[in-house]
Amino acid sequence: MPAPRTLLLTGAAGGLGTLMRGLLPAYGYELRLFDATPIEGVPDAVTADLADKDALREAVRGVDAIIHLAGISLEASFGKILRANIEGTYNLYEAAREEGVERIVFASSNHAVGFTPRPRGQAPHAPSELIPIDTPRRPDTFYGLSKCFGEDLAQLYWDLHGLETVSVRIGSCFMEPTSVRMLSVWMSPGDGARLFHAALTAEHVGHTVVYGSSANTRLWWDLTTARSLGYEPQDDSEQYAEKLVAEQGELDPDNPDHAHLGGHFTTNPPRWPY
Repeated sequence: MPAPRTLLLTGAAGGLGTLMRGLLPAYGYELRLFDATPIEGVPDAVTADLADKDALREAVRGVDAIIHLAGISLEASFGKILRANIEGTYNLYEAAREEGVERIVFASSNHAVGFTPRPRGQAPHAPSELIPIDTPRRPDTFYGLSKCFGEDLAQLYWDLHGLETVSVRIGSCFMEPTSVRMLSVWMSPGDGARLFHAALTAEHVGHTVVYGSSANTRLWWDLTTARSLGYEPQDDSEQYAEKLVAEQGELDPDNPDHAHLGGHFTTNPPRWPY
């Protein structure tokens, strides 16, 4: 697929959105920014909620593709998750369908499969030990459940309307990992931009689900489908391992927080503060 020129980036004021709006223009994208929160220094950004269907459709009009990062990124009441992540994502897909947008990159999450047991033993894990992309979905929160919905919605819109999506089950995208668990699921900002670019430009994706992380030594999941898009991760969290392990210790298989892919989301998930 030719590289899209104009890209709608929802959730552009958030942590990941802020990183991507700094990195994606280098790939030749002209960004149109959308967020419920005003973006300082960007007067032409669209400030609106995903529930505002008129504003959303206007934001979608004329773009070549969409990266959908907007929504609640932690646990919250089902009502809040329903409005922001479920109904909001539906509104976005409807706007995209109505305006003829051909591709969306959907920010799914590892929390869609958060109750999957993590690989045990010493890293690096053998390929047979890595969590496959077709592992049964086991959401760890209402937040994770909303990402399962988003993946199913993407599949429906491909089958019904021919709207392509790459659903990226993102691990943790920060400048550097902050926990021992994160050493396994970390995606550097640079690799995040590489993966999103690959997802936007690969041919004939239909609806493709991929895991989103760097090529970490302690990797827990299989990056084969991400690599099939042309993604070539360049970073590895292992450079941070010595410091984090010295501070926090290795993961304990008897600790419920360490037993599953979703980490402490399975026991005491962080709550959305708004």
